[in-house]
Amino acid sequence: METSMLRRLAAMKKRYEEIEGELESEEVASDLKKLTALSKEKAGLEEGVRQFDEYNKLTAQLLEANQAIELGDPELSELAHEEKKEIEAKLEGLEESLKIELLPKDPNDSKNIIVEIRGAVGGDEANIFAGDLFRMYSKYAETQGWKVKVLDWSEGAMGGYTFVSFMVKGENVYSKLKFESGAHRVQRVPKTEAQGRIHTSTATVLVMPEAEEVEVTINPADLKIDTYRSQGAGGQNVNKTESAVRVTHVPTGIVVSCQTEKAQLQNKEICMQMLRSKLYSYYEEKLESERAAERKLKVGTGERSEKIRTYNYPQNRVTDHRIGFTIQKLDRVMEGEIEEIIEALIHFDQEQKLLEHA
Repeated sequence: METSMLRRLAAMKKRYEEIEGELESEEVASDLKKLTALSKEKAGLEEGVRQFDEYNKLTAQLLEANQAIELGDPELSELAHEEKKEIEAKLEGLEESLKIELLPKDPNDSKNIIVEIRGAVGGDEANIFAGDLFRMYSKYAETQGWKVKVLDWSEGAMGGYTFVSFMVKGENVYSKLKFESGAHRVQRVPKTEAQGRIHTSTATVLVMPEAEEVEVTINPADLKIDTYRSQGAGGQNVNKTESAVRVTHVPTGIVVSCQTEKAQLQNKEICMQMLRSKLYSYYEEKLESERAAERKLKVGTGERSEKIRTYNYPQNRVTDHRIGFTIQKLDRVMEGEIEEIIEALIHFDQEQKLLEHA
């Protein structure tokens, strides 16, 4: 391993030990904000420190094996040679893994997310597909032990949704689903098609990290707040009072709404949570466009208009166009088995970052 890499790993371990010490102090224990920040930082370093400790342990074992070989005892030397091969293979794998651990971390990776799915091109079929995508992500979240909470929705006339927004809470949610933003295309015979012809429709997905109050400052004077009656399935009124809330951020034109809770105040709180995340993403995108030469997400821009994936029903095929990845398991994918696609995207992103930092 290169000396520079060893220095960086040693610095990482030193920082980890410093955090452990800080977390034991009374000052940090009484400061929730600082306690949370340090705990998150510690969790982000844990795996790298564990691997570095394993690397140092194996390096010591390799030194012992070499010393045994130098002693010249034939029987002992043969055993030591075998052990040396095994250790060197493990060290090689650990070195590659540690390179990834040293890559700059996305500060949003550990966050919960807010997702918006909209039926786009294709009318009723696009809305039905938007509903299929919502079901796919919900089932995947279930396999991960995450919680899904619907925030707002507008049902399609023939099923599905013209629009649905929901929050996903759990461990490292953003790190897994951050590459899902963009246009998802479906090719199939729609339920609404009488002639049996294959149609192409699209739905758009937007994934936003949940933003804390300290990360986004919102001036109350910039807000326009409206209330209305919440709607149930089929459009019937389920609340005789105006409990649903719509908030417009006038400077940016961003609009959020929520109708899931019975109390207006609770819906307003959820709206503010959604607005913070939207504004956070809005300002992040502006920052990214200013430094477009070094785009953060090499697997895609994350824009709604960018076609990222095709779901082809006749061929039972899913293709992610950004990385040229195809699997013939569409039936399983739509049941929430998307881990293989997600892992491929994460691996590609890591490879691109390793090239950048080589």
